[in-house]
Amino acid sequence: MFEIEAERIRDRHAGLLKVGWPSPRGACAFLDDHGACRIYESRPYVCRTQGLPLRWIEDDDAAVRVEYRDICPLNDVREEPLETLPPEACWSVGHYEGRLRDLQLSYGGDPPRRIPLRDLFVRPDDDEDS
Repeated sequence: MFEIEAERIRDRHAGLLKVGWPSPRGACAFLDDHGACRIYESRPYVCRTQGLPLRWIEDDDAAVRVEYRDICPLNDVREEPLETLPPEACWSVGHYEGRLRDLQLSYGGDPPRRIPLRDLFVRPDDDEDS
């Protein structure tokens, strides 16, 4: 996540970050013992888009625009092919990422620095990164 997102989590969840522990490696650092997100209302952008059908356009050559679509196979429970979904049923990649990057740049991070979720805990665990 971007530093600006990390700062929001630090502000809103200081107690958890000070006395809590990250979840075991292999799971999101902020999941509780029952698999629920402990920072749901403050979760970063990457978590907010997890599992959505994604859509983006690439136009390396100005004359050729190619649409791509993807979805995490763990979340793909649809009967119809991804390609047949109407564009409004997909999350269009690009617009919100650009706005988030602009916010990060105005926050003072150029280039934008990425922060691992586990690094937010004051007492990080001893396992390897996930």
